[in-house]
Amino acid sequence: MGSPLSAVIANFFMEDFEKKAIEQVTHKPLCWFRYVVDTFVIWPHGQEKLTEFLNHLNRLHNKIQFTMEKEEEGHLPFLDIDIYRKMDGSLGHKVYRKPTHTNLYLHQNSHHHPANKQSVLASLIQRARALCDKDSLTQELEFLTTAFKDNGYNPQQIRRSMEPATRTAKTNDKLTSTAYIPYTQTTYGRLSRMLDKHNIKSLALPPRKIFSYFPPVKDSLGLRTPGVYSIPCECSRV
Repeated sequence: MGSPLSAVIANFFMEDFEKKAIEQVTHKPLCWFRYVVDTFVIWPHGQEKLTEFLNHLNRLHNKIQFTMEKEEEGHLPFLDIDIYRKMDGSLGHKVYRKPTHTNLYLHQNSHHHPANKQSVLASLIQRARALCDKDSLTQELEFLTTAFKDNGYNPQQIRRSMEPATRTAKTNDKLTSTAYIPYTQTTYGRLSRMLDKHNIKSLALPPRKIFSYFPPVKDSLGLRTPGVYSIPCECSRV
């Protein structure tokens, strides 16, 4: 934990684990796709053989244990995707939201730079186009349109996000440095225009959150005594 190599080494271990686990069984999954700790599997050999395969995986290493979530009513959530079964038996995909999702996003009336608000709309629309198939994209965009309206955005802002301009923004090649300015509706525009005259690019910083104004409730104790700390291993070595 904490080492840049930790995730890489863990992934190497899991690739070797998966390869050996699948090679050792007679009945194999039709496909096996893993992202970090989530694995998507298509199993064509029935429920009994699936339970045997799960038990086989959990017997290989006492620290590597799998749990299983099966398709329900033709749907199976995997990461942010809802994989569903179509009428012809093929698989479709669309955006998945948890039942507790509230559709609350950065509100139009919040004290943030307009570019931050527009990026929220653009990122959600881009996510819909990346995760939805052609049969579910229209429904997802209609859902987002309603959610944006509920968060205070007007039709023009929503339409601008749905149909982004093709032209590219002009950049000033003379800009030599960048100034980070806390965003305030009354002064940010004036300051940015003044700085631009001196070839200084301005970027808006979001306002501070309320908790940042309060001191921490716990004192930092740190290491009370100097020395080398050790962690015992299962092999009785330190």
